[in-house]
Amino acid sequence: MIFGNNNMVERIGILGGNFNPVHNAHLFIADQVRQKLKLDKVLLMPEANPPHVDKKKTIDAKYRLDMLELALEDYPDLGIEMIEIERGGISYSHDTMKLLKEKNPTIKYYFIIGQDMVEYLPKWYKIDELMEMVDFIAVRRSKDETLISQYPVTWVDLPFMDISSTFIRKEISEGLVPNFIISDKLISYIKENNLYKDE
Repeated sequence: MIFGNNNMVERIGILGGNFNPVHNAHLFIADQVRQKLKLDKVLLMPEANPPHVDKKKTIDAKYRLDMLELALEDYPDLGIEMIEIERGGISYSHDTMKLLKEKNPTIKYYFIIGQDMVEYLPKWYKIDELMEMVDFIAVRRSKDETLISQYPVTWVDLPFMDISSTFIRKEISEGLVPNFIISDKLISYIKENNLYKDE
């Protein structure tokens, strides 16, 4: 926490995503950003409906939340922010962060994105207003890849982990088990609920 105006200011990271399913690269990014920037906590925020033109195929939020809870139960410095699931509808980061800032005015938020999203920031909904509400943290996969942004971004260098939820779903649909990519608890949960069989 940081101190100012006689108030303790909590520093919270937000990592948004579909988390269909959550995997070890998500957890690695969240925890490394937390440690490197000395944040109090990083919250993984599952989206209800992504605002992209190419609508993502996803499963019910209940399953995604259950898997997040299982994945995070041994990591007290990571948590879940459910505001977008609770609100429903299309998930615009501006609207979400406005609600969070109104609800928690003393929290300083850090919005975590991948380096591939940096060049798209000018196209984000109400990006200028969003920039006033959060600090953007961009995860750079390689120090050799430097992107110029017209917006202030703090870069965090992490090794590239070529893991995706799409790959995991494909593995499961082909009868394979994604060991070492997601935890055994998630593998068991996916089997018990017959998820991703028809990808």
